[in-house]
Amino acid sequence: MLYWLAEQLNFPGVLNLFRYLTFRAGAAIITALFIGLLIGPRFIGWLRLRQGKGQPIREDGPQTHLAKRGTPTMGGLMILTALMLSVLVWMNVASIYLWACLFVTLGFGALGFMDDYDKVTKASHKGLSARMRLLVEFAIAGFATWLIVSRNGTLLYLPFWSGGALDLGPFYYLFGAFVIVAFGNAVNLTDGLDGLASMPVIVACMAFMLIVYIVGRADYAGYLGLPHVPGAGDLAILCGAMAGACLAFLWFNAPPAAVFMGDTGSLALGGTIGVIAVATHHEIVLAVIGGLFVVEALSVIIQVFFYKRTGRRVFKMAPIHHHFEQLGWAESTVVIRFWIISFVLALAGLATLKLR
Repeated sequence: MLYWLAEQLNFPGVLNLFRYLTFRAGAAIITALFIGLLIGPRFIGWLRLRQGKGQPIREDGPQTHLAKRGTPTMGGLMILTALMLSVLVWMNVASIYLWACLFVTLGFGALGFMDDYDKVTKASHKGLSARMRLLVEFAIAGFATWLIVSRNGTLLYLPFWSGGALDLGPFYYLFGAFVIVAFGNAVNLTDGLDGLASMPVIVACMAFMLIVYIVGRADYAGYLGLPHVPGAGDLAILCGAMAGACLAFLWFNAPPAAVFMGDTGSLALGGTIGVIAVATHHEIVLAVIGGLFVVEALSVIIQVFFYKRTGRRVFKMAPIHHHFEQLGWAESTVVIRFWIISFVLALAGLATLKLR
């Protein structure tokens, strides 16, 4: 909104700073962080008052988690509030990519909220049916993909191959929607320990902040052999706002957590990162940068597949972070080591920008 105001005034004086994406992206980080820290204490108090017993804890999970009973969930509402206010302040309202991404953010966030609400009111960890969730997720992701394709086509660009691309044609709509839904649920599955999902999301956001800035500029994209996506640079505002909002949430989610993110936050954040990757033609690179989330999701798929067919488990417990807990790793050890892995994978993903 401030960008629009400065544009109407023709960017006079100090308002000329608003022309620069780097300034607005940095301002979005600070704004979201400040809002999150400001509203956090009262927001958590309100959630605790409204929810009573808090998020249900699985009886068959690690026994150390039983001590977390009574911790309120739906902390994702705090993240989304800080994120949205920051984006609205600093965004370019003419950016179709931003609106497509925000549609996924709010749509997945609303779906996650309904799931969390169902769990809390019924005192059960089951929530909404998987089929209904997936149908709604694909509907939201499909519409966002359609908006994006109307601007930047149906090409799937391949890393390590300069100029290499496959035209998926109409199949790209399904592919793009799948990437968004899959990553939303991957982050959702990762959110099982205090702070585990927050920092890898921040790392992924910072990596994609660099990517969207580069592909949004014809000179940088051309030099690195990347697809140029005019207007994609505006997504740096969203990446910055997500990083700042998650930093604020992590302040309250640090062990012992005062609040859980819940599906409200994890589903929205994962879906948003997925749609940013689709908008910038970096779907495959997303699998590297967000490799930790991919492994978490694959561990669940592998566990379910083998258990249904053999009656035996590959992991002591899935998702895989619980497997390491069952091996005797302390929760903080799992979280910090997974943070390190996410950082290394982000660097590996960024390396693909030059290795072509």
